[in-house]
Amino acid sequence: MEFVNNIFVNIADLCRALFVWLLNLLGLPVGLAEVAMVAVYWLGIVIVCVFCALFYVIWERKLAGYIQRRPGPNRLGPNGWFHTVGDAIKLVMKEDIVPDGADKNVHLLAALLAFVPPMLALAAMPFGEGMTALDLELGVVYIMAVTTLASLPVLCAGYASNNKFAMMGAMRVVNQAISYEVPQALCILSVIMVAGTFNLNQIIDWQTGNIWLVCLQPVAFVVYLITALAECNRAPFDLPEGESELTAGVFTEYSGMRYALFYLAEYCNMFVAAGLATTLFLGGFTGPFLPGWVWFLLKTFVIMSFFIWVRWSFPRIRADHVLTFCWKVLVPLMLANVLVTGVVVYLLA
Repeated sequence: MEFVNNIFVNIADLCRALFVWLLNLLGLPVGLAEVAMVAVYWLGIVIVCVFCALFYVIWERKLAGYIQRRPGPNRLGPNGWFHTVGDAIKLVMKEDIVPDGADKNVHLLAALLAFVPPMLALAAMPFGEGMTALDLELGVVYIMAVTTLASLPVLCAGYASNNKFAMMGAMRVVNQAISYEVPQALCILSVIMVAGTFNLNQIIDWQTGNIWLVCLQPVAFVVYLITALAECNRAPFDLPEGESELTAGVFTEYSGMRYALFYLAEYCNMFVAAGLATTLFLGGFTGPFLPGWVWFLLKTFVIMSFFIWVRWSFPRIRADHVLTFCWKVLVPLMLANVLVTGVVVYLLA
């Protein structure tokens, strides 16, 4: 079991040794091995992004069918589990249509950049013991910074489409993202105040030696989940799409694989949000018997399933109510939570 827990670390060490041997053979500086390892880590993160997105696409459709008492996907593969593969093939074969008045370069670039923020965030995510590509002392700040960029490709997509519905959806993205980043930052600040560190691995170590922070910060945990839904543009906060009033919002003028890239990026962003919640509040990869990376995936799976349940259980909220709820409820609540946390930490210090 210990070998299984460290198998990815062993693979990384093997790749590094292989690169060093190859560089020595070619007479090149050995320091280039670390540059090559960056490419290996990047490839691993891309694989994690793609497979997680593909799995959660089919899992959402299956879970939605169960919630709404309908069959759901049940034709392709065992009990319909290969439907995502069929959807991917269909999207690849569909015609890629770009409006005449669109900014074609930005239109394409926006779809390609949609995957960049979650890949950058996952680079600092601790999947298990020693399974962090970038173990940064300011890991929390780094993830908050790169996940903020997730709204930029969507804004570019709305601007480049030359469509009033797309542009309106893009402005909603910026409005909503900026608003809900404030209470989300306050949630994370409460955790940092208790754990006393910005390093994600050290936050996990603190919870291993004490107690899961969800027990000490239940309000911050609940508010974080709400803000994560809003940051990922998930129902009931899916105003950028808003198909009831904006056709398809930001993605009105996207088709084929360009649309698929945005669709998959949404699930990657959800996985990052769920992974950060697991790390900050649920002890990260710690747990008995099973390898650490299994515990991380299991906890993340539970949070992702919660996100899916919320989407298929609640109607979309009106735009002004979304912002009112953020600034008049969540922000004051989290400011009070930070104040109480600071007083308690000071008294116990």
